[in-house]
Amino acid sequence: MSASRQTVIFDLDGTLVDTGADLIAAANASFRDMGLGDLLDPEADKATAFRGARAMLRLGLGRTGAVDETVVDREYPGLLAHYDRAVCVHSRLYPGAVEAAEALRGRGVALGIATNKPFGLADKLLRALGVRDHFGPLVGADSLPVRKPDPAHLWEAVDLAGGARERTLLVGDTETDRTTSRNAGVPSVLVTFGPEGRDIARLAPEALLDHFDDLPDLVDRLLG
Repeated sequence: MSASRQTVIFDLDGTLVDTGADLIAAANASFRDMGLGDLLDPEADKATAFRGARAMLRLGLGRTGAVDETVVDREYPGLLAHYDRAVCVHSRLYPGAVEAAEALRGRGVALGIATNKPFGLADKLLRALGVRDHFGPLVGADSLPVRKPDPAHLWEAVDLAGGARERTLLVGDTETDRTTSRNAGVPSVLVTFGPEGRDIARLAPEALLDHFDDLPDLVDRLLG
């Protein structure tokens, strides 16, 4: 491992890939299984989709009454099964993601992914998009006993990438990513092309990313 190697770790959903429509389709399939019909909207509820399956279940169930966590726990595996069967129907990479990764790799920057999506689903999605090898090693929600915002989840991705912890930044889209970077003591770059747009600035990251074309310059500015 290089003691001075710049390292960029990416979140997946809402950062590299717009997965909102497929995630919400899986949630709505689960709600239909419960006899509740479609409870989530693919656009209006995209921000919740990027917070994970349990968040979607809570949002939808909350629209029918009180949220029972035992129901959330019971329906969670079924939602993941629905998603596994249709993981990449509408999902698309955000513009410039692959090109930015290749530019960074060409400059010797270590890359990796730290996602709270289960490893198998994340791996399947990246392979379906044809980009499994573009963004470095993958650490999923079930790769360790902990997940983001625990910094150990981030450090696992850094170490697998052969990067330097002291020269790492995290590119993400949610408060979980912001908290992870704060817990790890590394810069946070939050994308503005997600559901919150530039309102994500409320989380006070070290930088905002409007387009992946700007990422290489941000890496130099934040990591030197």
